Amino acid sequence: MKFCKSCLQPDTRPNSVFHSDGICPACKYHESLKDVDWEDRKSELEAIVSFGKANNHSGYDCIIGVSGGKDSLRQALFVKETLKMKPLLVSLGYPPEQVTQRGVENISNMISHGFDCVTINPAPGIWRDLKRKGFRQYTNSFRSTELALFSSVPKFAIAYQIPLIWWGENSALQLGETAILGKSGSDGNNLRKMNTLNGGDITWIISEEIKKNQILQYCYPSPEEMEQANLRITFLGYFWKDWSLVNNGIFSMLRGLEIRDDKPWEIGDPYGVTALDDDFVTFNQMIKYLKYGFGRVTDYVNEEIRNGLMTREEGISLVQKYDGTCSPYYIEKFANYIGITVREFWEQLDQSVNRDLFEKVSLGEYKPKFTVGVGL
Repeated sequence: MKFCKSCLQPDTRPNSVFHSDGICPACKYHESLKDVDWEDRKSELEAIVSFGKANNHSGYDCIIGVSGGKDSLRQALFVKETLKMKPLLVSLGYPPEQVTQRGVENISNMISHGFDCVTINPAPGIWRDLKRKGFRQYTNSFRSTELALFSSVPKFAIAYQIPLIWWGENSALQLGETAILGKSGSDGNNLRKMNTLNGGDITWIISEEIKKNQILQYCYPSPEEMEQANLRITFLGYFWKDWSLVNNGIFSMLRGLEIRDDKPWEIGDPYGVTALDDDFVTFNQMIKYLKYGFGRVTDYVNEEIRNGLMTREEGISLVQKYDGTCSPYYIEKFANYIGITVREFWEQLDQSVNRDLFEKVSLGEYKPKFTVGVGL
């Protein structure tokens, strides 16, 4: 395990390969921003806006996939007020046991800014069965959730003939997950190659109990379907100089966004502006940490370091304190949801802890072998 010499990105992030000088792809991209011709990028954005307006067959120029969080609100207001487009917001709803009241309030806040919003709610029983299956099979209950989240929006766009979709950040550029790189930095038509989507594979879901016609919202459109619909998925973050977790959070808080009031060690998040609609994400970040050696705090501090708002040493301190932490409350809540005991939760997770990176102290307690910022 090695860390980027500039930020705190470890080389264990899936689909990310460091450059020969020891710098991660995300830092290289950030460094390149100083040479960007923003007028050229603006022209590219204007051409995409024209595409959306020219293909308005439904009354809407575009779709924005939203959760009601910081990125969603900032994007939606930018598209409406700056780009002068008429967007339709599409949100994937979580079942009652998973969604937070804060998430519901934030969606309501978005709508109150004058947007039409459609919510898609997959059947809750199958949703829970798939979360249990993903956890039992891969120690990843979000394997099915991510499929539904990223598949339902393009499926809706195809069905309603709205060929332009705005997403937020390009994780290939801003996080270093290079597998999804498209024809340009704004091209999101390769999203299916994200590590969590695994090409849109649903074969692990299909069984005697669950047929394909029961999981339509989990089926990512094929490349042929997308081409036939002339679908264009575009990363809006590519066109902003100041896209970041914190900047989007501040912008949206000033426009009514409700954030978390948990302590940083309860959610592995020093700012509380992420995953506002879902408590289960919290323990999933802990699982990610035990698999790959980094969690959400690493993503926060990397942006801050690149933007010159935090030193690498300050980032190391935050990562050491909070990355991978999670309140037992959220673990028990999830265990109850999928019908297992907390001990069974830890026994399953124990099988997936990266033994190269962590030493087992006891069931549920693991000590990193690596030094943050240095590696193994």
